[in-house]
Amino acid sequence: MSDQPPILVLTGTTASGKNSVGVRVAQQLDGEIVSLDSMKVYRGMDIGTDKPSPEHRRGAPHHLVDILDPPESMNLRIFVDLAKKAVDEIRARGRQPLVVGGTALYLNGYLRGVFEGPEADPEFRRALRAEAALRGIGVLHERLREVDVQSAERIHQNDYKRIERALEVWESTGRPISDLQGQWARGPSVPHRLFVLTWERSVLDARIEKRVDAMMQGDFLDEVRSILDGGGFGRESSQALGYKEAVAHLAGEISEAEAVDLIKRRTRQFARRQLTWFRKWDQASWIQGEEGDSAEALAARICEDFKSSLSA
Repeated sequence: MSDQPPILVLTGTTASGKNSVGVRVAQQLDGEIVSLDSMKVYRGMDIGTDKPSPEHRRGAPHHLVDILDPPESMNLRIFVDLAKKAVDEIRARGRQPLVVGGTALYLNGYLRGVFEGPEADPEFRRALRAEAALRGIGVLHERLREVDVQSAERIHQNDYKRIERALEVWESTGRPISDLQGQWARGPSVPHRLFVLTWERSVLDARIEKRVDAMMQGDFLDEVRSILDGGGFGRESSQALGYKEAVAHLAGEISEAEAVDLIKRRTRQFARRQLTWFRKWDQASWIQGEEGDSAEALAARICEDFKSSLSA
């Protein structure tokens, strides 16, 4: 058992408001925020990722935000190491670490550790990408299903990056990646309290609609143009919600209305997948938001629960 006090972890679906709530929690607990979000690491990708505003960052220090340019790559092991370092530094200052983010892979890796998988195989990846271009990602997803049903059920059929990695692990080790990832559950967990901010489906859908409309009415398209002019997107950053559709619109492939509809639909689908993952955490405390709840009120509920658990 670790003798370190628990960190507070706040997660939730996209558009759940976890960033605003997290700032209020950090203020009440004299804390600093470590962002566990795979897309907020990229400079210039502000509007589409709902990055913490300057006001939020003044309200509470944020870490692991704006540390890479869009063409650069990030992987799980590097991110987890950076997150651990940030948490240690926050503790050394005598402040409360608060981890906030909705990227399931990063959060799982931070709390449970990174499984010992094989290194990337560039030759295998080149061949797989060529096959995907020729025959489609669906063929690769079906191949994954043949060797690792558990991973195929968990990984979306259009999530090429994770399909590629799962097939690569199988090719290198002869074992399903789901077996190796089981090492997370057997390893020691970082002491923590996990809170999931959630809303009724109709309320969350309305929040997603409002967020996408605000993006498009703001400077989102200009943001995407700026990134394209400044070097473009990398393999990871191009997967951020909304950006692929914006690029297609700017290229004249789809209308703005079609782009908006696609972004809303894919964001709703992504939120459903996030919820499926959150439900797997047995020890999570669910914070059910209601229409009219302020970020301050939700933060107060989380802080009260967290403080009570410390004194129990």
